[in-house]
Amino acid sequence: MEPMKLPGPKARALIKRDSSVISPSYPRSYPLVVDHAKGSEVWDVDGNRFLDFMAGIAVTSTGHAHPKVVKAIQEQAEQFLHISSDFYHVKWIELAEKLDEIAPFNEAAVSFMTNSGTEAVETAIKLARYHTARSNFIGFTGAFHGRTMGAVTFTASKPSYHGGFYPLMNGVVHAPFPNPYRPVLDRKSGEDYGETVVRYIEDQILGHILPPDEVAGILVETIQGEGGYIVPPPGFYPALRKLCDKYGILLMVDEVQSGMGRTGKWWAIEHFGIEPDIVTAAKGIASGMPLGACIARQSVMDWERGSHGNTYGGNPLACAAALATIDLIKEEYLANAAEVGQYTIDALEEIQARHPSIGDVRGIGLMIGVEFVNDRKSKEPAKELADRVVELAFERGLLTLGCGKSVLRVAPALSITKAEVDEGLSIFEEAVTLAEKELNFR
Repeated sequence: MEPMKLPGPKARALIKRDSSVISPSYPRSYPLVVDHAKGSEVWDVDGNRFLDFMAGIAVTSTGHAHPKVVKAIQEQAEQFLHISSDFYHVKWIELAEKLDEIAPFNEAAVSFMTNSGTEAVETAIKLARYHTARSNFIGFTGAFHGRTMGAVTFTASKPSYHGGFYPLMNGVVHAPFPNPYRPVLDRKSGEDYGETVVRYIEDQILGHILPPDEVAGILVETIQGEGGYIVPPPGFYPALRKLCDKYGILLMVDEVQSGMGRTGKWWAIEHFGIEPDIVTAAKGIASGMPLGACIARQSVMDWERGSHGNTYGGNPLACAAALATIDLIKEEYLANAAEVGQYTIDALEEIQARHPSIGDVRGIGLMIGVEFVNDRKSKEPAKELADRVVELAFERGLLTLGCGKSVLRVAPALSITKAEVDEGLSIFEEAVTLAEKELNFR
């Protein structure tokens, strides 16, 4: 396949204008300037077509501009755009009722609506401190929870997220996330590696650093996103739930990227057979409209009036989009994510067999990571190769994003078809072949 000449003239002109007026802190992955999009297809301002395997970082869950979502937004826009969280409106209440229906615990669920994932995490942090009257937390290395000061304290996927911003929030200690492909702790005989990590938390962190009765919560991405699309071993969450129950610690799961049907269930935590106390959601919740939610057990969300609030949370346009999104996921895309996700994993494992640079293929549903290594035995990350695969794929019409040190994530819309997956993986494999050749990979 011949590469496109990117960026085109219109894109170049717009990128130049952007550089004069937009903060340089944004981590643009490649020079894509979007004109319009539909489903799993994106067109740039020069008319080039792309297949989308990243969905705006797992946000456009129902595909770009789904007509039912667009219609819901239009109808709400004709009624009113904003009223503030000081008052009530129907869509806000209906959305909270829907979240109560799908929350991953049996107890009644109460939601605080936010504008983003990081704000949902900040809400969870404050709620945990308020409810428990404790001030300390445990997080995990490799985590990404956002970039505001509380959330970024928990974030531990790249040193650059902390550089220049110290001192961070007090009271957070990190444990190693249980990465089955790259374990860092010694396992006991017959022990699940997830259980090993929980044992480390109890013996080393609670035993030497944090008094258990001063720990408010353990915050964890159910499946790590930015850290490398890492699925923990099956024993991890049952052991973690047991630990939290033992010491009265809240289990707080960040489902900003893994929730809303991405793994073929409403929440990734449902694959592990336990119930959390607090869930944070955003990204795929409203198909691209800015919305997040901190969803907690009714017994946990017990703070008083005025303890927390915001201006735009529960925005009527975002709530309308979320209601349409939830209906579409329930009716069609939850099952599609499970079926097409497994189809994609199987196809990637076949590609892996042909390419020694691919060390690991992992994931659940349509949350899939492909890890590149210089050598399968040493597992040394092949960052240069992974970055080059992303570039070569873009030049040939496939939008992807990296994560971790050398992982490419596959996180398309939950509406993607097998035919679109086949088209995208054909481009992906060509990009891998070219990258391996360019870098003399053997």
